[in-house]
Amino acid sequence: MNLFKAYQQAFESALEDFYRDQSTHNLYIPIQYLLDLGGKRIRPFLTLMAGEAYGLSAKETMGAAMAVEVFHNFTLMHDDIMDKAKLRRGKTTVHEKWDVNTAILSGDAMLIKAFQFLETYPNDIFQQLTRLLSKTAIEVCEGQQYDIDFETRTNTSEEEYIEMIRLKTAVLLGCALKMGAIIGNASEDDQQAIYDFGIQLGLAFQLQDDYLDTFGDQDKFGKKIGGDILVDKKTILYHLALKTANESQSKTLQSILGGNIQMDEEEKINKVKALFDATAARSATRDLIQHHSHLADIELEKLTMNEDQKNHFRDLKRWLINRTY
Repeated sequence: MNLFKAYQQAFESALEDFYRDQSTHNLYIPIQYLLDLGGKRIRPFLTLMAGEAYGLSAKETMGAAMAVEVFHNFTLMHDDIMDKAKLRRGKTTVHEKWDVNTAILSGDAMLIKAFQFLETYPNDIFQQLTRLLSKTAIEVCEGQQYDIDFETRTNTSEEEYIEMIRLKTAVLLGCALKMGAIIGNASEDDQQAIYDFGIQLGLAFQLQDDYLDTFGDQDKFGKKIGGDILVDKKTILYHLALKTANESQSKTLQSILGGNIQMDEEEKINKVKALFDATAARSATRDLIQHHSHLADIELEKLTMNEDQKNHFRDLKRWLINRTY
C-alpha cells in the first residue's frame, strides 16, 4: 500500500537491528523466521502513522511499533499450535518446522520482548504504554478463548461473534494507534477517539477477511477460497444467513457446518456459498462492513489533527475495507 511506503524502510531497518541484537541461540532463530514471513505489517504502521500525526518521527515511535508487531506475531505462533496449522503465509509453521516445545518457548520470548521494546520511553510514557499493552494482551487471550468455545457451541449469536472479533483482532489495532498518540502527547480525548477509530477499523478489517475467505478471488487472496467453510467455521456470513433463512435453509446450513452432512470439498463450499447468496448474507456482510466504516468516520471527526492528517486515515480505512487480499 502506497500509504505505508514511507514506513516500510524504517521498520525493516528496525527489524534488522533487532536481529543483530539477538544471539544465534536456538530461542531466537524461530522468532526471526516467523517475523521474516512478512505480512501486511498493518499494526506497526498504524503506530508510526499515529505518531506522525502528532508530530513524531518514525524513530520516536519505533519502539512501540516493534512491540505491537512482535506481540502480534507471538499470538500467531501460539494460535498455529492450537489450530494445528501446517502453514503460515504459505510457509511451514514454527511448530511444524521445529517442534511444539520450541514454538511455545520462542512465543513466550516474543511476548517478553514486546514489553522490553517499551523500556526505551520515559517512565510516565512507559507506564501508560505497558498498561495499554497488558490490557490488550489479556483481551486478545479472552477473544481466543471465545473462538475456541465457539467451535463446539451451536447457539452463538451475531453479537457474541462481533465481541469475539473485537477482542481477538480489533483491540490490537486500537492499541497500535493509541500508542502513537500517547507517545505524541495527544490529549486524553484524542487518545480515546483514535483508539475507538482503531476498534471500528479492526472490526471492518476482520469482517472483510470473513467475506474474502468465501467470496474473494483466490489468485488475489493468496489462499484457497472457502477455507472457513471446510473447517465448519461460523463466521459473520453464517450468523447473518440464519437471521433471514427460512426453516429449510437454516436446517441445511446448520447441518452442513455442523459436520452432519458428508460431501466433497467443492460441493460443500458451493452449497454454503449458494445459501449465503440466497439468504442475502453476502450483501448483508458488505453492509455491516460499511456500518463499521461509518462508525470509524465518526471517531475520526473527533480528532484535533488537521484534515490532511485525517485524510491519511481515511485512505487507510478505504484500503482496508476494499482490499482483495
